[in-house]
Amino acid sequence: MTLHQIKEVVLCADDYALNAPVSQGIVALAVLGRLSATSVMSLSPRWAEDAPALRDVRERMDVGLHLDWTSRFAIDSGHGSGLGAVMVRAALRLYNQKHIEDEIERQLDAFEAHWQAAPDHIDGHQHVQQFAVFRHALAEVLMRRYGDIAQRPWLRVSQVAQPGLKAKVISAMGSKALQQWAQAYDWPCVWPLLGAYGFDGSMDDYARHMQSWLASARDEKPTLIMCHPAVSAQADDAIGAARKREFAYLAGHDFVQHMFDAGVRLVRGSGKTMTEIN
Repeated sequence: MTLHQIKEVVLCADDYALNAPVSQGIVALAVLGRLSATSVMSLSPRWAEDAPALRDVRERMDVGLHLDWTSRFAIDSGHGSGLGAVMVRAALRLYNQKHIEDEIERQLDAFEAHWQAAPDHIDGHQHVQQFAVFRHALAEVLMRRYGDIAQRPWLRVSQVAQPGLKAKVISAMGSKALQQWAQAYDWPCVWPLLGAYGFDGSMDDYARHMQSWLASARDEKPTLIMCHPAVSAQADDAIGAARKREFAYLAGHDFVQHMFDAGVRLVRGSGKTMTEIN
């Protein structure tokens, strides 16, 4: 296999600081070189506690903000709701854009307070970053906050390049509009998005999903694959069992072999080097 045949993938672990097993799993996989990005839930009370461990691997991966309107943290903060309610309100343009801008700023402030740097990227829990009103608010905040810096945070565009109803719904909720804005303002973004599935099945089933996603990676630009690993399943986590399966697969030899078979290497969406850990 020649260098020109190798495809590039940004493998991003979502939900850092959701709970201890998630944070521990993401750091462990980063040490192994099995991830190239992670997205932080800055509303979580654990973020302050879990940030130092992530700083130890910051040269290995991009670290970004996971904008949140649908988790228990967002609901407890007073601005959040369940995904269905958020999707309906966004589609009907019932949100106040200024209020959303203020909340995005608050989550960015919370991220930077413990990271002490701008995020490498910005995406959204359950893809909220691209919903109507939300994407307009995000665009305003991005230009105001990072428009003049040399290394702008890249955006996840959740244009899902795989079959299935869930993938079609994700893509329909504004991915094309967000991508068009990014192109118009020369804002870096990574797309299409792979990694959507029902969080069901066995570890072998997840391995087959990953093989399919790796085989679907684009030749010309990096493809983004999202994942949700954790070292163990926490009782109050609805997808805890799936997280544990994902971690076991990503930490194992089969994943390395499947990347080799697909001609894939992991890269950072920011373009920064994935520095080896001594």
